[in-house]
Amino acid sequence: MASHGNDATRAAYEASVPPFYYRPSLSDCPLLREQWIRAKYERKEFLHPEKQEPYSAGYREGLLWKRGRDNGQFFSRKFVLTEREGALKYFNKNDAKDPKAVIRIEHLNATFQPAKIGHPHGLQVTYLKDNSTRNIFVYHEDGKEMVDWFNALRAARFHYLQVAFPGASDADLVPKLSRNYLKEGYMEKTGPKQTEGFRRRWFTMDDRRLMYFKDPLDAFARGEVFIGSKEGGYSVLEGLPAGTQGHRWAYGITIVTPDRKFLFACETEADRQEWVAAFRSVVDRPMLPQEYAVEAHFKHKP
Repeated sequence: MASHGNDATRAAYEASVPPFYYRPSLSDCPLLREQWIRAKYERKEFLHPEKQEPYSAGYREGLLWKRGRDNGQFFSRKFVLTEREGALKYFNKNDAKDPKAVIRIEHLNATFQPAKIGHPHGLQVTYLKDNSTRNIFVYHEDGKEMVDWFNALRAARFHYLQVAFPGASDADLVPKLSRNYLKEGYMEKTGPKQTEGFRRRWFTMDDRRLMYFKDPLDAFARGEVFIGSKEGGYSVLEGLPAGTQGHRWAYGITIVTPDRKFLFACETEADRQEWVAAFRSVVDRPMLPQEYAVEAHFKHKP
């Protein structure tokens, strides 16, 4: 760096970074930042493309610790990622012929959640099952292994999207490979009749899907709310309708949709402002054509 300057040194060590490889920012978890530095300077993966095989080969197989859906314990499970089949599979037994689940790459997202999972290498994988969101939580004791899995999933998504959208540039596709949640945390909510008491639930804002869970590590959401754009009649208001009762937390939020109002309460004003900002970032954004199909499903959901 002293001889050539920071820009020239970075260009050399990042000479062959695959477009799908996740480049962490300061806001990302320590694992991603550490493994980026080690990959770049210690292992020199981007100077020697043959070292990228663990996440570039189009196939990956290995054992991960997976949280059980019902009992909360983690068990060793075999996972197989195959780009040719466009799927991530996991097996309850290493010698099992049939997988316990087949997750389509087109519906998959992965995001690191160390605090939620309780492990510094914890990864949350979500996918759609019967158009409802399903969560699985995994980790590996080796940080490099976990980040290699993460980038292998991003590589599979990248190659799927290249086929699905042949005219799209890398710059268009890379933001679609994986996404972090806009906001997560506890709020209180009430039911559609707004006469029952408010209950504390864990909420996750995943783009236009607002999901709520009894526990942050639940496999399935208790419910999901689609949040469209202001052009479609959606809005976000601070406060609750006059006469609303049953909430312990004082800082209310009302989400107005074409069909009904959803009422929430936050514990602090700062928390409310963060949720309102997350909701408005979605409401203020025009909907994409494919999002209208998702909205229609929510309206006809039994």
